[in-house]
Amino acid sequence: MPDIEVVYADDALVVLNKPADLLSVPGRGEDKQDCLSRRVQERYPNACVVHRLDMATSGLLLMARSAAVQRQLNAAFAARTVHKRYEAVVTGRLEPEADASDAEGWQRINLPICVDWPNRPRRIIDPIHGKPSQTRWRVLELTDQTTRLALEPVTGRSHQLRVHLQAIGHPILGDALYAPAAVAAQTSRLLLHASSLSLLHPLSGEPLHLVSPAPF
Repeated sequence: MPDIEVVYADDALVVLNKPADLLSVPGRGEDKQDCLSRRVQERYPNACVVHRLDMATSGLLLMARSAAVQRQLNAAFAARTVHKRYEAVVTGRLEPEADASDAEGWQRINLPICVDWPNRPRRIIDPIHGKPSQTRWRVLELTDQTTRLALEPVTGRSHQLRVHLQAIGHPILGDALYAPAAVAAQTSRLLLHASSLSLLHPLSGEPLHLVSPAPF
């Protein structure tokens, strides 16, 4: 299975480390048929899609190995009992506000998101038509010109992390869709990585926690 790292696999599920710039599922057109799900199904024919990562995002992605487990995992995602954490590098110094932090130093972005219909697939912040969207963030490292963040999407809107960080003035480096051209050009890839995944195993009920360090 070329270019795909299997992080964990058993009879119920498989967790992959998706490389950047690979689709999670097939797109429209012959040139968009190569994707992670099809590569995985070459090795695990019964693998079913549960969730996706943006093409430009790397990191942990979970697939079920039966329709029954797929339904269980879809329900777990809907109930927000699957916890995902990302790591990103954004432009500028994002200084945390001491009076807005929780006990562990997490802060929250709470801005509604909707599709930018004339400019799909872009999303925008829209207080009238947007769906409630929340992201937790915590500073991992500050430099003079950038900030490394841990990110936790409370909701699961498309492009949520990218849109939220752009909206507060700190777009992710390498983001060709949302960052200004000068910020997008600073790196050869989007500096956003799905770094951890925690859930209860759908068959055993035991906690399962998987980690993938950011490759940047």
